[in-house]
Amino acid sequence: MHELLTGRPGERRLFLGNEAIVRGALEAGVALVAAYPGTPSSEIGDRCYEISRQTDLYFEYSVNEKVALEVAAGAAASGWRSLCPMKHVGLNVAADTLMTLAYVGVKAGMVIVSADDPSLFSSQNEQDNRYYAKMAGIPMLEPATPQEAKEMARAAFALSEELKLPVLLRTTTRVNHTRGAVTLGELAARPGPGFFSKEPFQKVMVPAVARQAHVRLLEAQAKAAALAEVSAFNSISGKGAWGIVTSGVSGNYVADAVAELGLKDRVQVLKLGFTHPLPANLILKFLAPLERVLVVEELEPYLEEALRSLAQTRGLTLPIQGKKEAMFSRLYEYHPALVRRVTARYFGVADIAAEPMEPAPILGQPLPDRPPNLCPGCPHRAMYYSVKMALKDLNLEGVFPTDIGCYTLGLLPPLSMADFLICMGSSINTAAGISKATNQKVVAFIGDSTFFHSGLPGLANAVHQNHDFLLVILDNGTTAMTGHQPHPGVSLTPPGYPCEHVPLKRVVQALGVEQLWVVNPFKYKEALAATKEAVESTGVRVLISEAPCHLHVHRIQGRKSKARFRVTDQCRDCRHCLDYFGCPAMQLSGKEEGGRMLIDTDLCSGCAFCVQWCEAVRPLKK
Repeated sequence: MHELLTGRPGERRLFLGNEAIVRGALEAGVALVAAYPGTPSSEIGDRCYEISRQTDLYFEYSVNEKVALEVAAGAAASGWRSLCPMKHVGLNVAADTLMTLAYVGVKAGMVIVSADDPSLFSSQNEQDNRYYAKMAGIPMLEPATPQEAKEMARAAFALSEELKLPVLLRTTTRVNHTRGAVTLGELAARPGPGFFSKEPFQKVMVPAVARQAHVRLLEAQAKAAALAEVSAFNSISGKGAWGIVTSGVSGNYVADAVAELGLKDRVQVLKLGFTHPLPANLILKFLAPLERVLVVEELEPYLEEALRSLAQTRGLTLPIQGKKEAMFSRLYEYHPALVRRVTARYFGVADIAAEPMEPAPILGQPLPDRPPNLCPGCPHRAMYYSVKMALKDLNLEGVFPTDIGCYTLGLLPPLSMADFLICMGSSINTAAGISKATNQKVVAFIGDSTFFHSGLPGLANAVHQNHDFLLVILDNGTTAMTGHQPHPGVSLTPPGYPCEHVPLKRVVQALGVEQLWVVNPFKYKEALAATKEAVESTGVRVLISEAPCHLHVHRIQGRKSKARFRVTDQCRDCRHCLDYFGCPAMQLSGKEEGGRMLIDTDLCSGCAFCVQWCEAVRPLKK
């Protein structure tokens, strides 16, 4: 039985923050989970998928976040508690639904997890999704630890039902991927079939209905504000004439700073977990006796601006500061030493800064950089090489709009196959704009999962508008970057995954594309010939590069190539492999080996691609 389904109430387990959220949802009796994978939220969906194979929990990897949110909304409207996890930029995709769903409301509890990513560990922006709760007018909870993540996830369902609104559970990477002790509660049974009650003049948002729904939403917000005032997730600790207001993971750093600086008897701390609507009366009561307040929050000055506004309504003139030069930045995530340093500076006490720890050098040398790289044997690298060689042979220079996925790593030399990127699905549409505005040869790249996520409308538009570019769909048979989750075009799926295969080629043809090539990128001569033909053509044309991610194949089938290759004495040291291909298994040896090209057999995947264009590479004899 899955670990998240075991354990007695009161028992403590070590969980990731994401796993704690799943456990809290299970304790609340969640019946349906719909998600599109995205780091740092991916483990929520992955664990729910595993659990769905052992229980009556319904789970699906939806084609994108908007679809996932609407599936979850339909279930919630029918009496099933539903969970919809996504990363922060995923909520942009689902925002159209979210804004009006707040008007429609829910019947059963519905929780939306927005996993924000300060410091952009795996994201294209650093947006602060707390503003979504304010804009949509829905309640928001922010955990600081895995234990709080579990408790808030569980409580959010009840809060949702009391207010008849979806609830936003806003996390950050440091909470999602922290492992901590979690006290278990009782698992709840999931209900039988739900029932959708027809109330069209409550749930169909035509203007006349929406006007009244907006009234109900404002009434629910007032009720939510009253609940925030008495929420156990908002707490005051300490004593003294100074104050600190914080939320989320920053609250942990504040607790450390106060203890380390010896300020427990000089500083009061207001830790907020129910952060929209804010508990105005509690905040004003906290501010009234204080001389100055420091606000510790990552990213935007969400709390700081709200506190200043509240203070102004009561004529309070105490300094309230957070984001300021030489204090906290709106950039990146915080860490304990930073919070301690700024706290000491703001309150004028001595810091106890320790010497920063430096990694020990290896053989007297600093640790080498390890830039992100496509794996050895990645089919994307093989396709990129074919495109590079086709353009080189044709004496053409290409512009490469790209998209979100493993293949975004084509940005780095020597591949250098990424010139423009905004968000998922943008490669097709930006390629259309670039090709229309210039006379340059445009080759766009998009992955199979991303194509189903948000590429279909762009390709339909490109055909309709008669644009002129080549779209390369890099089909590696999985959603690779976030952990090998399925999508509609996948035929190789985890055992028992209930899905129908939607052939990518037929989808592209159905969208009106008449110029279409399908190649295996590891068959270099065929791939190169098809690429040259596709590059030289005009209009909207699509080349599908079809070869599975070898890590995914190994994970699902346990199949791994035993072939390995070596560089022979025929190597002329032309550096072509380094300058154009850049497989991580290929490297230049040190001076003691004569500076020769080598293939690291421990890294080599045995894909046999390089042997097709380099006469110096031969199979390694067993």
